[in-house]
Amino acid sequence: MSKSKLEYIWLDGYKPTQSLRSKTKIVDDFSGKLEDCPEWSFDGSSTEQAEGGSSDCLLKPVFICPDPAVTNGYLVMTEVLNADSTAHESNGRATIDDEDDDFWFGFEQEYFLWDTTTNRPLGFPEGGFPAPQGPYYCGVGGQNVFGRDIKDEHLDLCLEAGLNVEGTNGEVAAGQWEFQIFAKGAASAGDQIWVGRYLLERLVEKYGLAINWHPKPLGDLDWNGSGMHANFSNTLIRTAGSQAKIEEVCEAFRSVVDEHIAVYGADNDQRLTGQHETAAITDFSYGVSDRGASIRIPVYTANNGWSGYLEDRRPASNADPYKVAARIIKTVKTVS
Repeated sequence: MSKSKLEYIWLDGYKPTQSLRSKTKIVDDFSGKLEDCPEWSFDGSSTEQAEGGSSDCLLKPVFICPDPAVTNGYLVMTEVLNADSTAHESNGRATIDDEDDDFWFGFEQEYFLWDTTTNRPLGFPEGGFPAPQGPYYCGVGGQNVFGRDIKDEHLDLCLEAGLNVEGTNGEVAAGQWEFQIFAKGAASAGDQIWVGRYLLERLVEKYGLAINWHPKPLGDLDWNGSGMHANFSNTLIRTAGSQAKIEEVCEAFRSVVDEHIAVYGADNDQRLTGQHETAAITDFSYGVSDRGASIRIPVYTANNGWSGYLEDRRPASNADPYKVAARIIKTVKTVS
C-alpha cells in the first residue's frame, strides 16, 4: 500500500486581504485525480471563517497538481464551503460566472522579495537606498539584480507542478519580480495564481525571507508599487474586428469604476496615483499601448484587426484573482 501526501490549500477569512492556509492529508493508493480528492474540514474559528461554537468549514478540492518539493505529493487547491455545503462568504471563486470557460485570463503577478531582518526589499541597504529606478527592470548584473536564484527556483517549481506559467522578469524596483500565468477559464487562472503564490511563499521560508504583496510597500517614495495586471478576453474581444467594438467594451468599465476598485486589492489607492505607470484611482481611461491608462489596449489587438485581448492595469498585487476575474466578466457581459 502506497502513501501520498495531499497538501490542501485554501484562503482564510482575514479582511481586507485573505491569506493562504494549508494542511497535509495522507491517503492510501491515491490516483492523482481531482475527483478522488475527498472533501475535508478545518477549524474555521482559527481562520476568521466561523464561530467557535459551530466551527467546522469544508474544503472542496477544485484543482490538483504535483507537489514538486514532495515525493509522491500533490497540491490541492480548494474552495471553502459552509457546513451545509453552500459557498462561504469568503469564497471568491464561487462568484465567477464563466461556466463554459469562454473567458481567458493572463495575470501578471508582481511582488517584492522582502528581507525580514531589515524590513526592506532584498537589495536595499539597511538605513539607505540603492540607486534610483532605471536599471532594475529586466536587469542583469549584481548591482541590479537581487534574488534571481529564488525567482528562478520558483519558476522551476511552477513548471514542475504543471502550472501554465508563461514567463518571469525583474520589475522596475530593486528586489521586485513578476511571474505570469495564463489559462483558458477564469477559475483555472485563479487556481493557478494562488498555487503559484503558495509555492513562492513556501519557497522563501527556507531562505528566511518573506513575500510582500502590498501594492505600495515603500509608501510615497519614488519607487513603483506592485500590481497584478489582468489580461483578459472572451469570444467577443478575440473576434471583435472593430475598433468601435473594442472601445465599447472599454467604455463599459467607466460606469462601474467603484465596483472594480472594491475588489482590486486593499491599499490600492497608495499605488494608483497617476504616477509610476498607473492611472489615478479616481479616473478611468483607456488607450492603445498606454501603460498610464486604466485599461491598456495592447498594440497586438490594434494591429490584429482590432481583435485580441485587453489589459486592466488596476488590480493590485494583493488582489484575489477570483474576485478580479468575476468582476471583469460581469462588466464585459454587459456588452453584446
